[in-house]
Amino acid sequence: MILRKDMTRQIFIKPVVNPAHMTYDIKHISQLMKGDLVAFDAGATISYLLTDSRKLVFPAETLFFAITTKRRDGHEYIAALYEKGVRNFVVNTLPQDGSATNGNFIIVPDTIAALQQLALAHRHRFDIPVFGITGSNGKTIVKEWLNQLLEPDFVVVRSPASYNSQIGIPMSVWLMNNHSQLAIFEAGISTTGEMEKVQPIIDPVIGIFTNIGGAHSEGFFDIDQKLSEKLLLFKDAGTLIYRNDQLLVDKLINEKQKPSTRLFSWGLSQHSTFRILSLIRKNNSTDVVAVYENKESAFNIPFADDASVENVLHCFCAMLCMGIEPSVIISRIRGLAPVAMRLELKSGINNSSVINDSYSSDLSSLRIALDFLSQQKQHSKKTVIISDILESGLETVVLYKQVSDLLKQYNIDRLIGIGKVITSNAVAFDTLKAETVFFDSTDAFRKAFGSLQFGNETILIKGARVFQLEGIDSLLQQKVHQTVLEIDLNAVVHNLNEYRKLLAPGTKIMAMVKAFSYGSGSFEIANVLQFHKVNYLAVAYTDEGVALRKGGISLPIMVMNTDAAAFDTLVQYNLEPDLYGPEIFDQFTRYLLQIQAVDYPVHLEMETGMNRLGFSMEELPPMLEALKHYARPGVERKPLFRVRSIYSHLAASEDAAFDEFTHGQFTRFESMTVEVEAALGYPVLKHIT
Repeated sequence: MILRKDMTRQIFIKPVVNPAHMTYDIKHISQLMKGDLVAFDAGATISYLLTDSRKLVFPAETLFFAITTKRRDGHEYIAALYEKGVRNFVVNTLPQDGSATNGNFIIVPDTIAALQQLALAHRHRFDIPVFGITGSNGKTIVKEWLNQLLEPDFVVVRSPASYNSQIGIPMSVWLMNNHSQLAIFEAGISTTGEMEKVQPIIDPVIGIFTNIGGAHSEGFFDIDQKLSEKLLLFKDAGTLIYRNDQLLVDKLINEKQKPSTRLFSWGLSQHSTFRILSLIRKNNSTDVVAVYENKESAFNIPFADDASVENVLHCFCAMLCMGIEPSVIISRIRGLAPVAMRLELKSGINNSSVINDSYSSDLSSLRIALDFLSQQKQHSKKTVIISDILESGLETVVLYKQVSDLLKQYNIDRLIGIGKVITSNAVAFDTLKAETVFFDSTDAFRKAFGSLQFGNETILIKGARVFQLEGIDSLLQQKVHQTVLEIDLNAVVHNLNEYRKLLAPGTKIMAMVKAFSYGSGSFEIANVLQFHKVNYLAVAYTDEGVALRKGGISLPIMVMNTDAAAFDTLVQYNLEPDLYGPEIFDQFTRYLLQIQAVDYPVHLEMETGMNRLGFSMEELPPMLEALKHYARPGVERKPLFRVRSIYSHLAASEDAAFDEFTHGQFTRFESMTVEVEAALGYPVLKHIT
């Protein structure tokens, strides 16, 4: 098959070959990056790239990029990764602690630039059609739908999830390999200068510009500058697909694109390449009549909202550019379904948790789903329900060996395979240290459901849409409440990162998750916060902390309402008490003496004006004497406890009328902390809220 000649850049579709992992030796990679190689094993080969230390799968074949940002320094994770078997690193400086003496290190001035340089070299090993997608909204939806529509004809590689950043784009391009026949990558930018860095890495043959809007506009002077920056992605594209009803978009594209680029516009204008004659919206769908190359087509889009209709029409035009007949496109569009923009975590039957990803089936999205599964600590047992993987381009023996290797790396306890192909390749999973069960069809699974005994586990449902695994999701869901509160965990992470932007570098974060995260789910929220490196959690009562520990939370947890009756439980689960006054301070000190504790972590609350709990200025002197005796390291004794933090509550900080009083609280708090640290002889964390 050959692409249409009017794409300008003529690319041949290669037949599927018997593929192997794309590998590079460490010396070659160093040369591509123009780095300095300090090698213990110069013959090491690399198949996988890693920028997030939490997502390690195949350590021996992984190259870790120690990326430094305002919030985090990747060099801090080298020692831990080395302990897990990683031996290859890209760094700014060599580690000085001697923790990775037998490692290979490529030293570069900028690790992000080095990652991009490697991806650039990798991209240009492939002469296949590459779609590049950008715009203010709709990039991920268009990418996922285009993948679904083109999968019957091509082996498609695409950006995982929303990997469209300066780091995500090179990580996406790295997924291209010998069996890839077509690629779809999305690009997002937040300021000027970013697109010119990633354009050569994607180097799209066909571009899709979704739309222009107000999203992510903070880094641009005006809408013209934002649009001009985004259009840089298509500077060498053979074809550019866009909607010409947006007049500014149409104007700038016609002004800025090279004459060699074929402009494939769609819209209501009579000048559109794909002209819309009518759009008639019904309750849940839209009837469209359009004309292309003097031929009229009538079809139905299974969505009625403007955004979805726009996204489908972008995909329609993209398929026309690929030479696919309108009748085939119309037939496939009928099967489109809403794209889940995030993995869904739900409460399941028998105290289980269910992750539903029954929308796509390929190796890259399987790895993302397994990453998410591994983050869930509420249950020790993990089950994966997976269907046949369609259109992978791999021989089935090779494909399911790779699936088995992935499951092995993620320590899966039970595998349930659904489909005739995965069932016939059950032998590929013989080395998996897990229970395995296979069914020829979803109906066969349903009939056996009662005997499978689900409970006290986290279950990932992963498969191709044609297997209708959403029915299995319904079977596994807990059916108790008619009213459901849905928490967007992506929004939680977004809010956390927005707060981090406001903090000085090095400032730690304690997240309050009392009252089961204020009704939003205790371990689910705590899991997300733990994965995204919050430093501390705080709860109101000991039993809340115990629930988090049982849910797999290992972060330090402060208990605010310490109760003497719960001292045993508190220590058993390594929870850290708030000693909020002389009485509870004395009670816990006597308890620690009784159990002969050493260095037990505690927190001290100061009373600065809230008049609720905490040590007052008058109560401070005897407490300071006790600290000198029990919490300060001595020559001949180990401290009974160690003070982790000192804190206080503001009474009226939200009211400007009380600013003078609030500043007075700050002054008193600072004075008290100076005295406490002097008594302890070491610095502690300080926080006031």
